[in-house]
Amino acid sequence: YDNSEFGLYKLEQELLGQLQQAEASETEIVVLLGSILNPGHLLNVINTFSVGTVYHAAAYKHVPLVEHNPTEGVRNNVWGTRVCAEAAMRHSVRNFVLVSTDKAVNPSNVMGASKRIAEMYVANQAESSNTQLITTRFGNVLGSNGSVVPIFKEQIAKGGPVTVTHPEITRFFMTITEACQLVLEAGATGTGGEIYVFDMGAPVKIKDLAISMIRLSGLVENQDIKIEYSGLRPGEKLYEELLTDNENLKPSHNELIYIAQKESFGKEKIQQIEQLISEAEFGKSNEILVKQMKNIVPEFKSMNSSYEEMDS
Repeated sequence: YDNSEFGLYKLEQELLGQLQQAEASETEIVVLLGSILNPGHLLNVINTFSVGTVYHAAAYKHVPLVEHNPTEGVRNNVWGTRVCAEAAMRHSVRNFVLVSTDKAVNPSNVMGASKRIAEMYVANQAESSNTQLITTRFGNVLGSNGSVVPIFKEQIAKGGPVTVTHPEITRFFMTITEACQLVLEAGATGTGGEIYVFDMGAPVKIKDLAISMIRLSGLVENQDIKIEYSGLRPGEKLYEELLTDNENLKPSHNELIYIAQKESFGKEKIQQIEQLISEAEFGKSNEILVKQMKNIVPEFKSMNSSYEEMDS
């Protein structure tokens, strides 16, 4: 279920090809064009197909773009999560899995704050729902939409330069296969209310990733391909975290998956989230929306952004 027509077409062709290779013609693939911001359509789809599990991965995730467009970030990432979760609960879907991000931890940008608010909403609803609502949280996925790897590959193919925002910037990375396997496993074993944090290994310097890709292409950095530093983008910070200050980790059955200590968010917090959604729908100014997000997520401190003055 997606609002990207071309993305759906490509996915359908890929899946049908895999089924053909596996000689699994009895398996039916259904691709549906639609938006999570259309509650009626989403409810109808879940009811029509008797959906048992929802993996909610629909989000705007480009940090600078969402920083400049808080209204759409809130509508898609916060309201969209509420719509999906409510549809799942209304039709007694067995499992609901929110795919979150390490940028939700001590967020420095609107995108990360919107995902943290989505986490809060899901955690609150899990306290009283028969649907098992859980959250998975991890870092960057290599090769996913917007991943830095295809960008570097294209820049190298053009002869450079390869652009890195800062020589010391680091990120957590995992492959698409690893991310999918862990999300599926967390969804199958969760009982509701958990935030599953994936072991991402050591953070990687983006500069080192660029150098490795240049060398794997048979070239030499700053000789054949120049590396340029463009400066941190709006909302971007040097490093990401996987835990908030209020969370502690405990192990799960899988050594690569940890469970964050459950947090409880009261009625007042949920009312603030509802107000934020309403303000986004009524076209309130960016400043009003971001201020409300900072009220909901006190640890949200803007970096390299016009909203920094709000924190002082």
